[in-house]
Amino acid sequence: MAVEEAERGTEVAPAPQVPPRRVLLISAGASHSVALLSGNAICSWGRGEDGQLGHGDAEDRLFPTQLNALDGHEVVSVICGADHTIAYSESRLEVYSWGCDLFTPQPVKALHGLRIKQIACGDSHCLAVTMEGEVQSWGRNQNGQLGLGHTEDSLMPQKIQAFRGLSVKMVAAGAEHTAAITDDGELYGWGWGRYGNLGLGDRNDRSIPEKVSSVHGEEMVLVACGWRHTISVSASGGLYTYGWSKYGQLGQGDFEDHLIPHKLEALRDSFISQVSGGWRHTMALTSDGKLYGWGWNKFGQVGTGDNADYCAPMHIKLPNDQKVVYVSCGWRHTLAVTDRHNLFSWGRGTNGQLGHGECIDGNVPKIVEALSVDGSSGQKIQSSNIDSSSGKSWVSPSERYARVPDEIVSNANDASVPGNDVKRMRV
Repeated sequence: MAVEEAERGTEVAPAPQVPPRRVLLISAGASHSVALLSGNAICSWGRGEDGQLGHGDAEDRLFPTQLNALDGHEVVSVICGADHTIAYSESRLEVYSWGCDLFTPQPVKALHGLRIKQIACGDSHCLAVTMEGEVQSWGRNQNGQLGLGHTEDSLMPQKIQAFRGLSVKMVAAGAEHTAAITDDGELYGWGWGRYGNLGLGDRNDRSIPEKVSSVHGEEMVLVACGWRHTISVSASGGLYTYGWSKYGQLGQGDFEDHLIPHKLEALRDSFISQVSGGWRHTMALTSDGKLYGWGWNKFGQVGTGDNADYCAPMHIKLPNDQKVVYVSCGWRHTLAVTDRHNLFSWGRGTNGQLGHGECIDGNVPKIVEALSVDGSSGQKIQSSNIDSSSGKSWVSPSERYARVPDEIVSNANDASVPGNDVKRMRV
C-alpha cells in the first residue's frame, strides 16, 4: 500500500495547454505576406529577395516564419509595401522598416517618439498618421504621391503641410497615388492621376492633397488603394470606386475608367465594413462577414474557383460558411481571416506567398495550416533563428521600382498603360 501511494505521488502532472495563437492582422505585398499574431509574434513568408521578410537573408519562405528580430517589441501593426514592410511598436513609440535591400528591421529614427495611429505603404512610398491627425510621408515621389508640393523623392519622413488645420483619420497608398480621409469625412487624393484614380474628375497629377468634391455629401470613413484605382466607404456603408478599370477592378459592371467616385450599386443592400485593393483586383467585406471580390483573376486571386476576370462583385465562399473578419489584397494574391481564427489564402503562389509550403497558384481559398486554429499542423510555426545584428544593412538608395516577377508585359497595344510602367516589369 505504501509503495502504491509513493508511486502515485511521483506521477507527472500533464503540461498546461498553450492557448492557440490567433491572427490579429494580415497584410499582403507584391509577392510576400505578413501576419501579426497574439502573443506578440510576427510571421512573414513569400518572396524574400529584397529583404522584405526581415529574416536577415534573401531567401523565399514557403511557410509562415516567425520574425525573431522583433520578438518582445510589442508590435501592434504591420503593413506590406510592394517589396518592403513596416511595423509599429506602440509601447516603444518606434516604427521599424525592412526590405528594398534592408534585410532586418531597423528603426525609422525620424518617427521615434511619435504616437502613430495608422501607416500605409504603396509600391515605393509610405505614410504615417499620428494620433494628432498629422501625416508624414517618405519614399518615391516622381508623381507627387508624397503630397509635399514637389516631385523630389524623400529619404526621410516629412510632414504634409497641406493638412495643417485638418485632422486626418486614415490614408491609403497605391502605386504612385495616395488618398486620405479626414476626421470630418472628407476625401482627398494626390499623386499620379492618369486613370482618374484621384477622383478629381480629370487625369492630371497632383503634388498636394486635393479634396474630392463629387461624393454627394457622403461622409467617408474608409479608403483603400489598388495599383491604379481607389475604393472608399461611406458612413452609411456604401462602397465607391474610381480610377483604372481595364480588368473590371472597379466592379461597376464595365471596363471603363471612372474619373470620380461612383457608388457600387451591386452592393447597395450590404453594409461594407472593410475594403482592400490589389494590383488589378478588389475585395470587400460586409458587416455580416460576407466576402466579395472582382477584377483581374488570371491567377485566381479573386477566389471564384476559375481564372476569369469579373467586372461585378462575386460572393467568395469559405469552407463551412466561415465568416470573414479581415481581408488583404497583395498584387496577385489575397489573404483572409475568419471568425474561427483561421487564415486562408489564394491567388499567385510562385514565391510561396500563400504559405502552403508550395509554389503553385490557387483559385479558391485554402487554409494556411500553421496560422489557423483549425489547422491540422497544430500551429507549428517555423522560426528564422537569425540574429538581427548579423543581417545586412541598408545599401545606398537607388531608383528601385516595384516589379511584377516573371511577367512579360507589352505596352504596344495598350494605350491605357503609360510607357514608364515598363520600368516596373521584370521580363
